[in-house]
Amino acid sequence: MTRVAVVQAAPKLFDTPETLHRFEKLLAESASAGAELVVFPEAFVGGYPKGETFGATVGARTDQGRALFARYRRSAIGIPGPDLDRMRAAIATHKVHVVAGVIERAGHTLYCGALLFAPDGTILGHHRKLVPTGTERLIWGQGDASDVAVIDTDLGRVGMAICWENYMPLYRSELYRQGVQIYVAPTVDCRDTWASTMRHIAVEGRCFVLSATQYAVRDDYPPDFPLPADDPAGASVIRGGSLVADPFGALLTGPVFDRQEVLVTDIDLDVLDGAYLDLDVSGHYARPDLFWLATTQSVRRG
Repeated sequence: MTRVAVVQAAPKLFDTPETLHRFEKLLAESASAGAELVVFPEAFVGGYPKGETFGATVGARTDQGRALFARYRRSAIGIPGPDLDRMRAAIATHKVHVVAGVIERAGHTLYCGALLFAPDGTILGHHRKLVPTGTERLIWGQGDASDVAVIDTDLGRVGMAICWENYMPLYRSELYRQGVQIYVAPTVDCRDTWASTMRHIAVEGRCFVLSATQYAVRDDYPPDFPLPADDPAGASVIRGGSLVADPFGALLTGPVFDRQEVLVTDIDLDVLDGAYLDLDVSGHYARPDLFWLATTQSVRRG
C-alpha cells in the first residue's frame, strides 16, 4: 500500500513568498498524515489568473494589460532558482515524493509545468503543458516532446498530464504505452464533468489517477485584480473537485467542492496485475496492424 495526498488549495496570486509558505504548510500537513506522494494543483506556484484577458483583443493590446502581465511574470519561478531551492528544501525535510504545478519563467516566455520531486528534493521529472487551453495561449508557451515521459520512482511509474492535456487522446496513449501506473493530473478544471474524465482515464489506462484541483476564493487574489466586483470575499473563484480513482474507475476519495482540503487515501499497485486481465490498450487490447502511434522526440530549446 502507498498513501497518497492530493492538495485542494490555492496560491496567493502575485505573492510568491506567501505561496511558498502555503506550499510548505500544506506539504507538512500531508506528510503528517503519512502521505508518501503529495500532489499539488496546476499553477500552484505562480498562480492561475482566472478570468483575466490581460487587455488583449484581436489586433490590439492595452498598457494596463501589459502591466498586469508584468506582475504575473514576476511571480513565476526560475528553474533553477531560489524559489525552487526553497521548495526542494521543504520536500527534503519531509522526505516525500511531490508533484507540483508551477508557472516557469524561461527566457522571455512563461510555461505551465509540473515537477516531480524525489524525497530528497531532486527533480525526477519536468513536464511543460503541450497545448495551453484557449486564452491560456496568450500567456504560456507550448511544451514539446522532450519531456513526454513516464518516470520510474520508488513508488511506481508516474506520468503527468496537466489539465486539458487529459483531453488529448494521443498524449494519454503515449503515457499508457510507457507503462504509467500512477497517473497524476494537476488542474484548475472545476466542472462536474472532470470527475467523469478522471474515472474514464483510470479505466482506460488501468492506472491510479490522482487529480489535484485548485480551490480559490476572492481573498486569494489581490484587491485590485479584476474579478467581478460583486464577488463576496469568501466566494469560490475555482471550486475544487480533487479526487483519486482506482484502475476500475472507483473513487477512493473525492471529488470535494467548495472548501480547502487535503485528501488522503491508500493505493495498492498490486491490483494492477489483475486489472490487465481484460484491458491493456497498448498491448492485448490494441490492433497495431490497424492503428499505431508515433511520438517525435525533440530536444528542449530553452
